[in-house]
Amino acid sequence: MAGYYNKDELREQLEVENIYDLIVELGGEPEYTSFGLVSQTICHNEPGEGSRKLYYYENSGLFKCYTDCDDTFDAFDLVIKAMKIQKHLDWELYDAMCYIAEFFGFSESERPEDKIQGLKDWDLLKRYNYKNNDYYHGSQIREIKEINPIILTRFSYPRIFNWEQEGISLEVCRKNLIGYYPGNEQITIPHFDINGKLIGIRGRTLIDEDGERYGKYRPLYINHILYNHPLSINLYNLNKSKKNIEKSKTAIIFESEKSCLMYQTIYGMDKDISVACCGSSISNYQIDLLEQLGVKEVVIAFDRQFKEIGDDEFTRLTNKIINIKKKYGNRIRITAIFDKEMITPYKSSPIDQGRRTFEYLLENRIKDF
Repeated sequence: MAGYYNKDELREQLEVENIYDLIVELGGEPEYTSFGLVSQTICHNEPGEGSRKLYYYENSGLFKCYTDCDDTFDAFDLVIKAMKIQKHLDWELYDAMCYIAEFFGFSESERPEDKIQGLKDWDLLKRYNYKNNDYYHGSQIREIKEINPIILTRFSYPRIFNWEQEGISLEVCRKNLIGYYPGNEQITIPHFDINGKLIGIRGRTLIDEDGERYGKYRPLYINHILYNHPLSINLYNLNKSKKNIEKSKTAIIFESEKSCLMYQTIYGMDKDISVACCGSSISNYQIDLLEQLGVKEVVIAFDRQFKEIGDDEFTRLTNKIINIKKKYGNRIRITAIFDKEMITPYKSSPIDQGRRTFEYLLENRIKDF
């Protein structure tokens, strides 16, 4: 059995494309260079306030700031620095490791604050399961370990009235095996790979306090087993929508599982072309999955993560979509739903407001950028 990864082993898995995405997420507006990347000095400045003197060298895997920082540092140190400046968080190494592992889907994890009584900080890292067969090394794809589906028989399957009121039908919940785990008061969402194998289970907490502290969605944790999986090498719902996607040559990528369930409710399973990346990052492997189905167009349908046109969140979302286009636009057509008219609520999915609004946004999506 492979051992658990330490800092150096996890860092070795970060390719320059991963570092690019990380800097985008932190607001550094990176650009590719002959040696690696150059970006804003988000190591000691707020995004948009520094100079473009932060360099990332691909050959060493290290950053060098040519203004106020004294020494070279790696991606984990960058996350620690950025979180201190942008969110006033005093993160340590294990926080940064968990953040990076979850962000890239190397191994989805719960936040470090969600500690099991009796575990030390470094012991806690072991349950994040950084194993060789849990993700891919460069272009070498590793198979995700299958989970025994008998676990799904241990959940109850009641009607979820809140979701029905939001526009997700009981029939769709049943077909997607959406259940309930009373132990943590979580709605259970099983994840399957493209071939229908159970590879992970995420839980949507019904406790507002937990949602604010740890995030609404977390991998299910039952009897000392964490039902996590690498998000970046799978697309939620692709096992159900793949035939329609292959036929239409088009896929719509939402952020969350609920958006796929709403799409199924509105258009029916026989017309479903939706998938979810379960975040706001799209990986090379996810694009590979769609290319293998003959997809010609990917419609990015991310949440409206900005309050005003031109604010920092608006700029970050814009740059994120532009960078996705730059990375994959030469392989596949990239279009994007972007609610510049702000007809949907803050942080809502394009499909949250129903069919009419979604179709308006889809028809008016950005096609050339």
